[in-house]
Amino acid sequence: MLRRDFVSAGLFLGSGLTSYTGARAATGKLGIPGPYPGRVVAVEHAGSIVSGVYQAEPVRNMMEKGMLELTGAPHWVDAWRVFVEPGDVVGIKVSPVGGKTLCSDASVLNRIIDGLRQAGVRPQDILVFNRYRDEMLACGYQNWIPPGVRYSWACPAYDEVQLAMDGYDPDVYMDMALIKPGQDIKDDHLRRSYAVQILTKQINKMINLPVLKHHQSAGVTIALKNMSHGLVNNVNRSHSTPTLNACGTFIPAVVSLPVIRQKAVLHICDGVKASYHGGPGARPKYVWEHKTMYFATDPVALDKIGLRAIDAKRVASGMTTVAISKPDDDSHYLNCQVEHIELAGALGLGVFDDKKIDLKRFKLA
Repeated sequence: MLRRDFVSAGLFLGSGLTSYTGARAATGKLGIPGPYPGRVVAVEHAGSIVSGVYQAEPVRNMMEKGMLELTGAPHWVDAWRVFVEPGDVVGIKVSPVGGKTLCSDASVLNRIIDGLRQAGVRPQDILVFNRYRDEMLACGYQNWIPPGVRYSWACPAYDEVQLAMDGYDPDVYMDMALIKPGQDIKDDHLRRSYAVQILTKQINKMINLPVLKHHQSAGVTIALKNMSHGLVNNVNRSHSTPTLNACGTFIPAVVSLPVIRQKAVLHICDGVKASYHGGPGARPKYVWEHKTMYFATDPVALDKIGLRAIDAKRVASGMTTVAISKPDDDSHYLNCQVEHIELAGALGLGVFDDKKIDLKRFKLA
């Protein structure tokens, strides 16, 4: 389905989400914020990682608990049928920016693929993807994906210009009065971030699989930023320099695109390993074993809870919270703009108010 839509500088509120009733579980509207606005399920398992290696059985138990508690479904397959049905083409947006040290892990990814297949989605209708090929291959996704499941990307590698259109849809974009120094504001192409064709033309539903991480310019990179900077091009303009930083408005403006709001049906945050400083890469001294996974259809509520977890780790390590942190040798931006989460809430992308967030925590043995 081709959508010729754009959103201007954070003013779009969006509506018209698709709806689906599963074979054994009835839901509200799919998309963002989805059938469970404000609900976040956090599942911790002390045995989920041992000597830096994810443990398959604990991860399997965490995934099952998270999906059942999020949906209220009686069984694993029923939980997945809330979101998908046979005939769907489902994209899984991974997060490989942290390299092998800190990326969406194979054990989590393959459990998602298992759930989709058991719910009736054919292997060839599952597409694991990222914007950049080189990031995916460096992590080893090509070796993790089972036979029949596809993987793809929008362009070969990261570059600071990011204006090439191969892999991007010229009809679907976010237009914002924001350019890099020296560019011409009158040039429409420079003001726009175009959506990846994988999202606009190849899939009809998307599962967002971010990692729990600090980010120098955005403060954190969890569900919202894995979409805003992973689903469109021309994103470097959002944080051109440590002082020319507009992530606070850029992130919610991109996620407000109708094609993203409608197709992003589920967010599963891999927080078994996480980072609390020096992001978005993975500096080993700031990576810790959080041993927790988060489940939501509401990316705002999920990111608010994720920010709390990162802030708690920072405070325990003798640092300030992200919002009031200042530049140091490992994080160079003047202000980490965590306000993107609150603004996303104001735009109707989810629930930001702590009093309205329904956080359910579970510890598994």
